[in-house]
Amino acid sequence: MLGYGAAAALGLAGLTRAKPTLASSASPRLRLIGEARLPHRLQFQGTTVGGLSGVDYDEASGLYYLLSDDGSNINPARFYTARLSLETDRLGEPALTGVTSLRQADGSTYPAALRGIQVPDPEAIRWRPASQTLLWTSEGHALTGAAPALRESRTDGTLVRELALPAMFDFQLTQGSRINLALEGLALSPDGRQAWIAMEGALRQDGPLPTVQAPGGPCRFTQLDLVNGKILRQIAYIPDAIPRAPVPPATHADNGVTEILMLDADRMLVLERAYMAGHDAVSGNSLRLYLIDLREGTDTLNIPALRPGAYQPVAKRLLADFSAFTGEGPGPRLQRLDNTEGMCWGPRLPSGNRSLHFVSDDNFNSRQITQWLAFEFFD
Repeated sequence: MLGYGAAAALGLAGLTRAKPTLASSASPRLRLIGEARLPHRLQFQGTTVGGLSGVDYDEASGLYYLLSDDGSNINPARFYTARLSLETDRLGEPALTGVTSLRQADGSTYPAALRGIQVPDPEAIRWRPASQTLLWTSEGHALTGAAPALRESRTDGTLVRELALPAMFDFQLTQGSRINLALEGLALSPDGRQAWIAMEGALRQDGPLPTVQAPGGPCRFTQLDLVNGKILRQIAYIPDAIPRAPVPPATHADNGVTEILMLDADRMLVLERAYMAGHDAVSGNSLRLYLIDLREGTDTLNIPALRPGAYQPVAKRLLADFSAFTGEGPGPRLQRLDNTEGMCWGPRLPSGNRSLHFVSDDNFNSRQITQWLAFEFFD
């Protein structure tokens, strides 16, 4: 949710035990189609639009689902629906079509943060065509005792179920999730039978957060069976070091995983996002897209603490550094990057290639933007 972003090439040094290449021989690549923005604090059907941390697309209806990470502080926790015109070389303006409040088991909306109340911090959302439902993650709320969660809701916002997650993700004093660095990413297998959830940062017992000098400890990616709720396996992913030092050096900088997306049954896209204070809107934000093969790496599900040498992280391949789409150059160019947290497949283009979409979380901050990016994806 906070100004947390994608990564740097320095982090590859932390993967010396992982295989340097993946199963596929050809690297997918991106072509920028265009950019669109939503107005800051747009008012829509009695709500304030912002904090868009998750996005997914329903091919049958042509609707995009957009999850706000407002944990009921401005309006009750909610998601939006939108339509978007897309052509080979043009991205239209997003048109919101509805807003829906997420509901608790008793049918009520989620309240603002109170101790003992299961307040959500919504982060990622995925559409399930087979059940016509939505899966969504919450980072939880350490101060209220709300643990990170994976929930399933109907399109009217009513709760279907909450899936049981390993206790390792609970907030504890010396181990477990760090505040605002918990369940940030969510991906569905192509057949819709499994889900992967991704931590933004390392659990306390698994290692440090990234610095400018070194990559962070491993982020755990966990696979679940959506039919019976069983936890299947888990892998470790190493986020990059922070790309550059903040200005002045003692101010804020960070990097972590903000979203994951299945490319096929075995390969996953991973979005890393970094923020470095004191720089301009391009150099102060970093977005990098990686490819991993889920058949690689140690199953870490039963390893309480991921100490160096006790496991093998999954290898990763850089597909795109979004700074390549800024500055001078041919085709559409970006004037800035921001706090991008949502990623999804969109409709296929006339070329037959898939469109790949990204949405940024403005944190309801006037210095940030709600940015929608569309790319053509070549595999």
